[in-house]
Amino acid sequence: MSLNDSLANALEQIAKYDSLGRSEVLIKPKSKMLKSVLKILQEKGYVGGYEEIEDNKGGHLKLHLIKKINNCGVIKPRYPVGLSDYARAEKRYLPAKDFGVVIVSTPDGLMTHDEAIAKKIGGVLVAYCY
Repeated sequence: MSLNDSLANALEQIAKYDSLGRSEVLIKPKSKMLKSVLKILQEKGYVGGYEEIEDNKGGHLKLHLIKKINNCGVIKPRYPVGLSDYARAEKRYLPAKDFGVVIVSTPDGLMTHDEAIAKKIGGVLVAYCY
């Protein structure tokens, strides 16, 4: 576990709990970036819904797992990619073409690599999931 990267900790915990067959995981602390990544994973069918639970320590998220994740994690260092580099990133972080998602931070916000290719914009690699 990395003490300084809450997104890496959260994705590591999600992958671990999903492989153990758990139905939900409690993620602390919550952040806007984490919620954006979870929203993308939810849209792609890797995780179920999540609820925000407020407390005096920054709050946390209760995420419902649906046992669809083989592996997920962050990409460090966060490499910048241009439109022509997405195929190389997909080959490096995903096991097969069109299997899984690479999440990219773009000027239009977080999105999958497929959406970034469709919009013809580059960005910075953030995470992957398959």
